[in-house]
Amino acid sequence: MAACVTACLVGCSSSNHPARPYGAQRARLGESLALLGWNMSVSNLRWDGDYVLIDVDASPTDPHVGHANPEDLRFGLYGALAHPIESVGLSSCDNAMASVHDLQNALSAPPNRLTGTVCLGPLKDRSQVRGVYSYSPRDRIPNTSAAYPAAFPVGLLPTNGSDTGLTVKTVSLSAWRADGTPVTKAQLGDPGAFTGNGFMLLGLEADAIAARYRDESAARGGPMMLLAAPTLPGRGLNPACATYGSSVLILPDASLDAVHVNASLCTQGEINQALLYATVAVDGTHAAVWTQR
Repeated sequence: MAACVTACLVGCSSSNHPARPYGAQRARLGESLALLGWNMSVSNLRWDGDYVLIDVDASPTDPHVGHANPEDLRFGLYGALAHPIESVGLSSCDNAMASVHDLQNALSAPPNRLTGTVCLGPLKDRSQVRGVYSYSPRDRIPNTSAAYPAAFPVGLLPTNGSDTGLTVKTVSLSAWRADGTPVTKAQLGDPGAFTGNGFMLLGLEADAIAARYRDESAARGGPMMLLAAPTLPGRGLNPACATYGSSVLILPDASLDAVHVNASLCTQGEINQALLYATVAVDGTHAAVWTQR
């Protein structure tokens, strides 16, 4: 049954499947890849309600060599999604527990091991999912970074595509104090409005010429990611920050003719830093993708 569900899930995919989509390693579901110091396999991709579930099994490629911290590994849905869906692997099933049924053991990290299920969603449109990817926001390819101010109330102005191969801009922005009180543009002159903690949601749009992004990603050794700062560990100040996170991998379906990603990222912490001194960085990173074929 799981194999049938997986085949239906990805069966509409184009026959054009690059071996390394935008520089990311690629394997079939059920196979292992060496990623960030882990030998990692992803298998049994299936739907449970509005969530995609996958089983992950990983061990260090070399016990004597460092590997990515399990808490830093993010997983996301690969395909032609309208909006990226990602989550930290170890906490990915926290919100899904009440609605999924085929969940025996959520992903855990016993010593020198990663094992269990990752939950990605919610998502209604099943037709756009082609597979699953993984990366770490802390893994940054040297000499690939560009950082930009993204201060309230304007956010990130359109970046120069020649900097990184991506043009990124803000399309929406909302900010709040930690207690949920909205922060408005009219409060910029009120010092009392900028005390304590706060958070901001940035709606970002990233575009690139597919051929150029493909070539540059291959030469770089991986795709680009967007990183919003500052951030806080764990679930942070608000559930929205836990949902959207502070990073997103720019890895759309490589069979498409364009790179166009709409993503939401959260900055959070001391309110002046989180709103008035927020930044968005574009960095290259290593990634892996598992698909049905």
